[in-house]
Amino acid sequence: MKNTLLKMVMSLLLILFFSCKEEPKNEEKEVVTKNPIAENYNISILLDLSDRISLKKNPNPTMEYYQRDLGYIKSVSEAFTEHLKSKRIRQIDDKMQLFFNPEPQDPEINSISEKLKISIDKNNASKELLNSLNSNYASQTSKIYESAIKDDNFIGSDIWNFFDTKVKDQCIENGRRNILVILTDGYMFYENTVVKEANRTTYITPELIRKNGLNTQNWQKKFQEQDFGFIKAGNELSDLEVIVLGINPNRNNPYEEKVIKAYWTKWFTEMKVKRFEIKNADLPSNMEKIIKDFISKNP
Repeated sequence: MKNTLLKMVMSLLLILFFSCKEEPKNEEKEVVTKNPIAENYNISILLDLSDRISLKKNPNPTMEYYQRDLGYIKSVSEAFTEHLKSKRIRQIDDKMQLFFNPEPQDPEINSISEKLKISIDKNNASKELLNSLNSNYASQTSKIYESAIKDDNFIGSDIWNFFDTKVKDQCIENGRRNILVILTDGYMFYENTVVKEANRTTYITPELIRKNGLNTQNWQKKFQEQDFGFIKAGNELSDLEVIVLGINPNRNNPYEEKVIKAYWTKWFTEMKVKRFEIKNADLPSNMEKIIKDFISKNP
């Protein structure tokens, strides 16, 4: 009788022991499956509406440059939408906006650009809005390019001044992932922002590259030793990520592409941009993955 009772007590103790051992596993599983904090995006697109998009001056039979821009913008918009759809409604607090510098003289273009400044949060997010965002962005940006090309009055693009006076206020917000997408051929020139300090400038053109002798095999040595480059515009952009799309070097100089990218790389590095990539004017189908990877993958 005593042996039977002892066996029953031991069995109960073993059951209790293994039950207690399993509890930490459940707690551990609960911690692992918690959702990470979702990022809030603040994406800005800066358009270079200079004569680089002119069908007369820079035609391209494969695909016009403005059409490539539209393809890039489509990829940016899709990456933004995919990000929104990956979040719960209560987590959404994201922005996407479009800029020019200077602003076009056509009031219609400026009116359209205002419609493309989108702010989505839990109060206005809806399935209908998210599903219509890509098509709306595509149609509206297409109108901007069509109007600019039809107007045929290309006044240049003041990218340097945008960084000097606007990028901190308009493209960077605390607590957000700030991404700036620049659509340009890599050249900078605006007649009201032409400044030269030694071998530093606020602009770069094929003529400047040729004049400075950066069209020969020893261009890199000369670039470094004589300190060529852009004048720094801002000191601290460590909360900003930048991707430049559409670099289109003059084909008369085999070193032109490398010189252009050296200017931009030096500029971004000196301004302490958090992360940047500089890409050529490839077909949108070839650029889609690059653009979406840049936006979706936080370094």
